[in-house]
Formats: sequence, structure tokens, C-alpha cells
Amino acid sequence: MEGFGSLSDAWERHAARWERWTRVVGHDVYYEQLNWPAFHALVPPAGRSTLDVGCGEGRVGRTLAAEGHRLVGIDSSPTLVDLAREAGGYDELVCGDAAKLPWEAHSFDLALAFMSLHDMDDLTGAVTEIARVLEPGGRFCLAIVHPLNRAPEALDDYFAEQRFAEELEVGGLHMTFEGIDRPLEAYTRALSRGGLLMEELREPKPTATALAAAPMLARAASRPYFLHMRCVLARDR
Repeated sequence: MEGFGSLSDAWERHAARWERWTRVVGHDVYYEQLNWPAFHALVPPAGRSTLDVGCGEGRVGRTLAAEGHRLVGIDSSPTLVDLAREAGGYDELVCGDAAKLPWEAHSFDLALAFMSLHDMDDLTGAVTEIARVLEPGGRFCLAIVHPLNRAPEALDDYFAEQRFAEELEVGGLHMTFEGIDRPLEAYTRALSRGGLLMEELREPKPTATALAAAPMLARAASRPYFLHMRCVLARDR
């Protein structure tokens, strides 16, 4: 989009900051107290092989590997892939484009895209490729920033796809989040074209326990913050 480079380049630039943001225990309360617990509840038990698309520095893979998942990960940032490899948990890691997955059709029974699809330039290409490498009846679980969780000026034209870069500082750590604001239909249309049928759609809300542990989650108690889906690949594809 005009005025921005590729999102792959952006996340490579921010990789060192992202490592600190994710690996300081207790820092990313939105992840620890809200987003991951709610998403984790949608993820099926370990099966044959699990693909982590947009694996980043690997925190999702490390958690699921400890639960018996055999993990394969891909990310476009060389630095983030190196960090995931150093931390462990994956049987295989690839630095590459999610819209050009290097695996054969039907290679996986489960695919995840946790908070990564809105950070990809080619949403439709990525979802099409995920559907291709899933076996019929395989599941795809995804988490995104909720399409209504935008700056007010972005909501003035909800239906337009808008590139953003947001600077945040929490607890002395700084991070630049770059991605694309898209309407919900952009995601559901891509899933439909890939033959993926929605089983669950959830808008996680912090529990009373989570709010007591992290009062800053109060904002997410009154407005949608994240959106989670679990889909199944049609068996007749």
C-alpha cells in the first residue's frame, strides 16, 4: 500500500523489539490473560502434524509442543525464525512466504495462524495455501485483531483495507505493530474460497479473574479486541 513497504520487511525490522515484548514474563498481559487462553480452548488435541503459520519467535509452538503437538513453523522474518529455532519446540522451521508454502498437499491435519494473517500482505494467497496443505477434514484455527478494534479514523471507512503502524510503550518496552486493517468479510471470503467451513467464531472477553490480575484488560471487557475462528476443510475437496 502507498507509503509503506512490505509487511515482511516491517516485521524483520521490529524482530528484536518483538523478542523482548514476548519473552519478558508477565509483560504481554493481553496475550497471557486473554488472547492465548481463549484461543487455546479452540485448538484440537495433538494429531499427526501441526503447521504454525506466521510462527514469529515461537511462543505458540513451544506451548503446543509441550502438549504433544509435532510442530512445523513458517515465518517471513529470518530473525524471528532463528529465534524460534534457538528456543526449540519445532520439528521443522522455514523462512518463507505463507502464500507459497513449500509442503505437499494434505501434509497437515491442523494449521494455526495466531495473530498473523493481518500481518500478511496476501491474505487470500496465505489462506488458499493453508487449505491446500491441510488434509480433508483438517482444522484451521486463527486469531486476528478484531476488525472493530481500530482507531476511530480507520472506522470512518470500515470496508477499506488500510495499512497501519502503531507505536506502543508498556512497562518501558517499545513495540511497533504493523499490519492491515481489513473488514471481517475479507477473512470469511478467503476462508470460503479455500473450502474452509467455519465451526466456531468467538470474541474473547476477559474473565473476572483475568481482570483482577490485569486491570488494564478493562478496555477489552467492553469492546471487541480479538476474533478467533476454528474452521474445517471440506472433505470433498
